[in-house]
Amino acid sequence: MAVTVLDSLNHALDHAMDTDSRVYLLGEDILDPYGGAFKVTRGLSTKFPERVLTTPISEAGIVGVANGMALRGLRPVAEIMFGDFVTLSADQLVNHAAKFRWMYNDNVRLPLVVRTPMGGRRGYGPTHSQSLEKLFLGVPGLKVVAPNALGNPGDLLLAAIAEEDPVLFVEHKLLYTRPLLEPGQGELADYEIQEFSEPYTSYVLRIPNYAPCLTIATYGYNFELARAAALDLMMEHEAFCELVLFSQLSPFGLQPLAASLRRTGNLLTVEEGTLSLGWGAEVAARCVEAVEGLRVRRVAARDLPVANAKSLEDAILPSVQDIVNAALELVGR
Repeated sequence: MAVTVLDSLNHALDHAMDTDSRVYLLGEDILDPYGGAFKVTRGLSTKFPERVLTTPISEAGIVGVANGMALRGLRPVAEIMFGDFVTLSADQLVNHAAKFRWMYNDNVRLPLVVRTPMGGRRGYGPTHSQSLEKLFLGVPGLKVVAPNALGNPGDLLLAAIAEEDPVLFVEHKLLYTRPLLEPGQGELADYEIQEFSEPYTSYVLRIPNYAPCLTIATYGYNFELARAAALDLMMEHEAFCELVLFSQLSPFGLQPLAASLRRTGNLLTVEEGTLSLGWGAEVAARCVEAVEGLRVRRVAARDLPVANAKSLEDAILPSVQDIVNAALELVGR
């Protein structure tokens, strides 16, 4: 049976708790037999009953308590049931967790992980389908990490738990049931893949022996769409892409993206958050400053709340065809 992203994350939490008694989990409805809304914490309260803590419905309270636990030397992992409600913990993250190290002259550290599912495509409507990670990008002292199905997302979670500073760990809902992708096998058999930037690995994927005309930069579940679009561009339009897949969204460096752009001269960013003032805008701005003559397009959700109706949700969120159309416009096909 294939290992899924959910399995990988669950195993990582199990390993972290088994090897470090300072690791605690807290969140709403994470106790067995329910095991959390998306089952990432299933089995853990049975195995570690003293260190898996169910909480009231108060995201500010969950992260506030987790802040205090981290200040006392523990390593809490807090789950926000739906990423839409991470806004209710924004003060605790932005004005407290991210700043304590600096406010107290480096005398304290705050090893906190806030895990939360983001994203749409399940018909959950405007308050349970958003991709709000862009609201937390650029906050000094806070890292934002988004796993994908390539490699082992559990390793990213273990790296986040090992951090001495707070991490917002963003998990797209549709990734949970996805089998892990192995470099050089299955859907990735035709790709040459390079890995960069431990511990939060980024990847560059290319089809060997063909000159790429476009770089697609993306993260998380969007990699599934970008890969499908790249296949369409190759098969139907003979346009070859390099895919640059990020895990750490903030703060981020330009490598290996800048190196790819110097080969292709064209950048297409893909994200599920709304278009205006998003991750892609910052990536594009930095790349334009660094790579002379760069051409850029962005694909993202429309600047609208996410609808319940599937037809409207599909129209609002970015699609494979949106990526193909933007790519063809960018390369002049």
